[in-house]
Amino acid sequence: MENGVKNINIANGDNKPRDPWRIIIAGGGTGGHIFPAIAIANALQTLDKNIDILFIGAKGKMEMEKVPQAGYLIEGLDIAGFNRQSLLKNIGLPYKLIKSFFQVKKIFQNFKPHAVIGVGGYSSFPVLRYAQSKGVPSFIHESNSFAGRSNILLGKKATRVYVATAGMEKFFPEEKIMITGNPVRRNIAESIISRGDALRFFGLEDQPKTVLAIGGSLGARSINESLANHLTDFEKNGLQLIWQTGKTTAAIYRQMGDGKKNIWVGDFIREMEMAYAAADIVISRAGAMSVAELCVAGKPTVFVPFPLAAEDHQTVNAMYLVNKQAALMIPNKEAKEKLVSTIIGLSKNEALENTLAKNIKQMAVLHADETIAKSILTIISE
Repeated sequence: MENGVKNINIANGDNKPRDPWRIIIAGGGTGGHIFPAIAIANALQTLDKNIDILFIGAKGKMEMEKVPQAGYLIEGLDIAGFNRQSLLKNIGLPYKLIKSFFQVKKIFQNFKPHAVIGVGGYSSFPVLRYAQSKGVPSFIHESNSFAGRSNILLGKKATRVYVATAGMEKFFPEEKIMITGNPVRRNIAESIISRGDALRFFGLEDQPKTVLAIGGSLGARSINESLANHLTDFEKNGLQLIWQTGKTTAAIYRQMGDGKKNIWVGDFIREMEMAYAAADIVISRAGAMSVAELCVAGKPTVFVPFPLAAEDHQTVNAMYLVNKQAALMIPNKEAKEKLVSTIIGLSKNEALENTLAKNIKQMAVLHADETIAKSILTIISE
């Protein structure tokens, strides 16, 4: 028994140790795909120590850095997604897709997986498609309330599709669906870090209220521009700011924060458990994984949904919490004018802060990673 989870029996029918299960986890592109994938991998190895896990991602994307940092091996494919802004950049896509299938074939020949898990991102498509063509059990985790086109196609032949919410029958065969919620990293879900220790980690003081701004690993222009235009308002109102800018124009924002003792600026926060522990109020996009983490962290949150997300699902995510008095929301187009003033107003309204924190915490889903891992191991063990 470890972390309250019963280990899966690793012996075969003759009570002899079996060879390790070999499992591929494919996908990435953003933290919203990568970190749930790592959570599932960790849960698999907690349940059964006799497992070899290999990640497959896209060369040049953040999974090629974040997965090795988590202690796992990863292979990169020469693949890219469809560029909707420049059609000329899509000329090479058919070649890259064909090349990626040959790369996947070679990986399968060498690794010989017993199962493949797709977590989203364009690198997952050739991996799961190849697995399905070879009869290898394939599993999908769909974190959003609106499934992507690749997952919809793959879901038809998937062994099981794990989803965050009900109502996904419009995308996947009903008999394949299992509602699990979204996996949250253990270092966040089980964090015991004190607020004081977290603030010192960022070089900030204990007393002032602290705002955490997280626009996603790639950044959020409306959030960043709103903060940049009102940085002095934080000091005037006795607030501190932990500002994750994303990589786009990060150097400009870092320069704006230089010399301001109440502001920490960085393009990416690896230690998100520290950031959540330090925060009194959070500004965030409303992607499925951000929402899942913030529910677990139980922080008063102002969401600024990304308006170009498929079917505007980030607004749907945010409004679900807003309607339960578990969060506030500012439309993206209004962020420059209203975001900082809303944050300042919230910081001065203790009753509202407490209500939001209490209600969002009640929306938390725990142990989704264990539920998914246990289901996969049960199926491939049969």
